Parts: sequence; structure tokens; C-alpha cells
Amino acid sequence: MRPEKASIVSELSERLNRSPFVLVTDYQRMNVSHFADLRGRLAATGAQVHVVKNSFLKRAMTDSGLPDVADKLTGQTAVVTGEKDVAPVAKILKTFIAEFKIAGMKIGVVDKSILSSQELETLAELPSRDVLLAQLLGLLLSPATKLVRLLNEPGSALAKVLNARASKMPAVEPAKAETPAEPEAAKAAVPVEPSDEAPQTEATREAAAAQPAEEGAPKTEGGG
Repeated sequence: MRPEKASIVSELSERLNRSPFVLVTDYQRMNVSHFADLRGRLAATGAQVHVVKNSFLKRAMTDSGLPDVADKLTGQTAVVTGEKDVAPVAKILKTFIAEFKIAGMKIGVVDKSILSSQELETLAELPSRDVLLAQLLGLLLSPATKLVRLLNEPGSALAKVLNARASKMPAVEPAKAETPAEPEAAKAAVPVEPSDEAPQTEATREAAAAQPAEEGAPKTEGGG
């Protein structure tokens, strides 16, 4: 690589190393006035936009240990970097693209994690880092009061939370009802098949006693 090209890649690598994010955009159909407008908006967040050759950006990202996004680096490319929060920068880019419809976000790398253009648009809707930290601090400073208030309102707040959770759960088919046990009265009404070993009644016992004794049995004295 020629010294002048190596110098450009080295400078770009340093810029990427200082920035917690790298947003790659397509600047097709943007003119000088458009770039001036975008640079002015980004300046308020401490971010900058630079037009770079794809080959230089690929080499600089490799040298900086960033993920490989070579397949996304096509066409006319501009890179946005900064040293502060990425959310306001993404919001500015999204607003700018919506206004002029002459550019588009290709891909982003935030804390060395690749984000798609759709994920960058979602990121643009988030509050800034300072606002998120302030909201988190407010929750940490008053967890007891909010928790007590929630638990003391079982018919409102807690119920709404549970209902919201239940509405997102998949429906469960009701279990089939078991066949009820047959009543004892119904069992008694069922006819019983005759059996060879039916229990003896009082009449059968009397008839058995009247039968003569078996052969070989000792006869009593005075018998006929």
C-alpha cells in the first residue's frame, strides 16, 4: 500500500478506535449542501461524517478489530463516528433520511456488535444514555415505596400486571372431564348372572339338613 493510502487507513483506524460506534450510510444523491446540513446536525452530538472508500474502510475496520462487514460495504459509503452516545446520532440520521430520502443506513457496529439497518432504526427511538441512566437511578432510589404501593393494590396494579402477563400466554385447552362414578343404587339395579356357587339361604340350609346321611355314615341306635 502506498504511503499516502496507508496514512489514510491509519487515521481512519484511530477514529474507529476512539468511537464506541460506527454507522455506515449510503450517501447516494447527496450534494455538498446536504453534507453541510448533516454535519451541522451531528456536531451537536459530537459525531462526524466522512466519505471513505470501501477498501479503506474494510482495512481500517480489520486493523481496529471490528467485525467483518465487507459484504455490506458496497456503493458510495460514508461513515459516522463519535465519542459519545450512539442513540442521538442514530436519531439524527433517521430524521435526515426521512426528510430528504437521499441516503440510507447500511449497517452499524456498536460496542463491536453488528446491528442491521432495522435495528439501528429501533435504536434511534430509544432515549439517550443520560436519560436512561436517570430513569434507572430513579427506580433504584425508590424501589421500596413503589413495591409497597404495588403490593397494597392487589385489585388494581398487581391485577393488571398479572392480566397482562396472562393475555400473552398461549391458550391451554381445557382438560376433559372424567366420567363420574356410577352411583351405588344404579349398581344394585344391575341384574346379576346366576352362579353355581350362589350363597345359601335359610331355605336351602333346611333342605340340606333333611337329606339322608351319606352312605357309610354310622347309624344311631334304634334306627329303622
